[in-house]
Amino acid sequence: MAGAGLPPLVAVIATGGTIASRRDVDGSSTPDLDGGALLARLRDLPPVRLRPVDLFARDSSTLGLAEMQAISDAVGAQLADPEVAGVVILHGTDSMEETSLLVSLQHRARCPVVFTGAQFTDDHPQADGPANMAAAIRKALSPEAGVHLVFGGRDMPVWGIHKHSADDPDAFRPCGANAEGPWDVHLPASVAGLRVALVAVAPGGDALHIEASLAAGAHGIVLVALGSGNATPAVVAAVRRCVEVGVPVVTSSRVPQGRLAAGYGGGGGGHDLVQAGALHAARLRPGQARILLAALIAEDRVGSLGPQLFGHP
Repeated sequence: MAGAGLPPLVAVIATGGTIASRRDVDGSSTPDLDGGALLARLRDLPPVRLRPVDLFARDSSTLGLAEMQAISDAVGAQLADPEVAGVVILHGTDSMEETSLLVSLQHRARCPVVFTGAQFTDDHPQADGPANMAAAIRKALSPEAGVHLVFGGRDMPVWGIHKHSADDPDAFRPCGANAEGPWDVHLPASVAGLRVALVAVAPGGDALHIEASLAAGAHGIVLVALGSGNATPAVVAAVRRCVEVGVPVVTSSRVPQGRLAAGYGGGGGGHDLVQAGALHAARLRPGQARILLAALIAEDRVGSLGPQLFGHP
């Protein structure tokens, strides 16, 4: 709680991303602005004290599970400070959906925890970072606890979101009306050190990449499947082998919208994948399915909680 007479305190964790980037002379963009420099862009905020926390300056496409865990740990450290009224995380858009879900799974947020970023660099004529930061800070001052994404004029819970556009400032969407998650889930164990592979399924594809993931020591596999979660007979046979050796498999889809139904048979459909032992991610697309699977593996709760949390019928 803020001290008597002081405005509320919002911690702003800077991790890099486009919001912290400027173009170099060679035309490339790199994140080189720290939290203080970014907060200096802000105008017309309500009364608030801002605490910049510089974690790192990374393109979010380079963040692995260890770095996502570091962000989640930094959020936890701020939530442990009773003076903090809200937390904002400045993050790249390439993996914002993943890190935000991890934070949601690992923390029972007593106040708003808000992710935001930008589609355009800080020196772009249409720079959207300052507006997104201001909106995120206002959300962090609200009474609505939990983990949110505030971006491009939208305010969304993070369960089920995905990046739907590479160049629109309104970049994120929920997967659909059935994407809401179970808010009381708490899976705090660290996911650092886990290897959870994403394997794309092509029409008529074989099991080469699944077998390679097993050989590389994957702790779990998420299939980026077709349609509502379909594959091929070769993939179904490989999933059966994964389950036999204790490597859990989750089926998601490359289709961005709608609830995924495990209905098709024929040897390689979603129904067959479930029969082979795969969990069917009815509500999450591949990036977030990977994070949820990693969190369940870390807690050794894939079997007990997986069907419920992935939304298996």
